[in-house]
Amino acid sequence: MLQSTDAIFNDLFGSYAEQGFLPDRLPLARLPNPYYKTWEDIASQLPSLIQSSQIRDRIDNMPVCTTEHLQTEAEWRRACVIMGYFTHAYIWGGEIPKDRLPPSISKPFLEISAHLQLPACATYAGLTLWNFLPSSPGADITDPDNLHVQTSFTGTKDEEWFMVISVAVEAKGIKLLALMRDAFKAVVAIDVELLTALLYRFADGLSDLTMTLKRMYEHNEPDVFYHQLRPFLAGSKNMGHAGLPNGVFYDVGDEVERPENWLQLSGGSNAQSSLIQALDIFLGIKHSATDGKQSGGPSFIQQMRDYMPGPHRRFLEELSVRSNVRPFVLDSSVQSLKDAYNAAVKELKGFRDAHIQMVTRYIVMASRKPNPVEQAKGRINLATASSQTEETGAKTKLAGTGGTDLIPFLKKTRDTVQDAKC
Repeated sequence: MLQSTDAIFNDLFGSYAEQGFLPDRLPLARLPNPYYKTWEDIASQLPSLIQSSQIRDRIDNMPVCTTEHLQTEAEWRRACVIMGYFTHAYIWGGEIPKDRLPPSISKPFLEISAHLQLPACATYAGLTLWNFLPSSPGADITDPDNLHVQTSFTGTKDEEWFMVISVAVEAKGIKLLALMRDAFKAVVAIDVELLTALLYRFADGLSDLTMTLKRMYEHNEPDVFYHQLRPFLAGSKNMGHAGLPNGVFYDVGDEVERPENWLQLSGGSNAQSSLIQALDIFLGIKHSATDGKQSGGPSFIQQMRDYMPGPHRRFLEELSVRSNVRPFVLDSSVQSLKDAYNAAVKELKGFRDAHIQMVTRYIVMASRKPNPVEQAKGRINLATASSQTEETGAKTKLAGTGGTDLIPFLKKTRDTVQDAKC
């Protein structure tokens, strides 16, 4: 028996139209099993351990825990958050980066990441989607004022605000996913009037996302973000200039060093947001920009799907197959429908513009100013590597935490959106 159109799209969107890409229940405050007390204790002290340069010693002396006591998906996600923070704190939390992770991190993290179908590094999911709590039960999580983070590198309000803005954007994006589902149905039903109305509502929703994104300026100072937080978000891919020419070795305690345990992974990036990619897919916008290191092959945005939880990644793949709005609009002779589509594209471009302005202020301009934290002088990381090349007059390209040539990549992405107008 063939499925109805409603059933097909309801199955495709499933819970995403109700909860977006946020977890089905609030993230855990801590792992309930006392077996993992050491993990939680270190996680709660992470900012002070990094600041006092004790983090590597604490992790080196940490027991190698198994994952057998992780029972629920919420527990696996909490463990992923902790290990992601430990990994990047260990790599970047000293004078020079460490290119070898001890078994106390490597062994459990590789198992955790395999379970969640993620790479063993700090990802957008671990930094934001699974790392927040509302200020009170039932609080509106579309308002970042109502959100707090669980685990932090710096313990600053600036870092917390950076993370919870993304959570609020994801929460506001839930209604956009519901609109996408209804728009797909309208296309199949050849209901031009309904699709036109849905596209205008979609444009309004995008405008709301942009307004939330712009709230970043309220509690996140550029110098704190650039010099204190951003270095810890960096990955191990394309990070030779910052001290990791070969990536990072994940030591699982084997007597023989296995080449496959040398990994080069991107750092946490908003390009790993399934919501942001879904917006492009819905409007039929295809990005071809690579990381600048090669021609052909998957785009950077496509590569970032590997850093999403498996179910999110598969949803985007299916969404790409079923996306039907742009072809329908292009084939239509109804100008009001094209106008509605163009309004949505315009608002998505506005969102990209706001992001580029933010990157300019928080990264480009901040990179030209000295680090206000004296004790950080002499450290080698993503921030200092960029600053040093600028001081010597050498030609430098500001890299994203994922290793991209940052501003050209963002502008090309934005221009691809602009070019999608009918």
